[in-house]
Amino acid sequence: MSKAHVYKRDHVNTDEIIPARYLNTDDEQELAAHCMEDLDGDFVSKCNAGDVIVAGEDFGCGSSREHAVWAIRGAKVSAVIAKSFARIFYRNAINNGFYIIETPDVDKINNGDEIDIDFTTGVINNKATGDSISFNPLPDFALAIRKDGGLLEHIKKKSLR
Repeated sequence: MSKAHVYKRDHVNTDEIIPARYLNTDDEQELAAHCMEDLDGDFVSKCNAGDVIVAGEDFGCGSSREHAVWAIRGAKVSAVIAKSFARIFYRNAINNGFYIIETPDVDKINNGDEIDIDFTTGVINNKATGDSISFNPLPDFALAIRKDGGLLEHIKKKSLR
């Protein structure tokens, strides 16, 4: 069960996910302490392991920093659900083994709703509203990268075969 942290807007950019003033580290725990800080100063104190971020179109637009994925992952967020993702953020998420979900039905999730996500079948069950939301699960290549802990580990594993 995950709690939804909903930002009912489009174009949440990477500087809002992790402000540039904190880009002097690649330590996920340090980055996590400032995750979403300029958009929601209370996010870190409200977020628990396994929670999800929900937003509109073009999540992760702006600079191509991997730090945005690292900050979210470091905050122990299990997934980001959005209507769409900026392409570079989408690929950074896959490369770093982080699950992202695209669905046009994000409006069926409200802030604080408890949801269950079946990553295999592509169904989000909203316990608060009873809604079932479908999404296309990540393709097998992305799941393999995720399972291996990211693209670098995936490549290392394949080269050892």
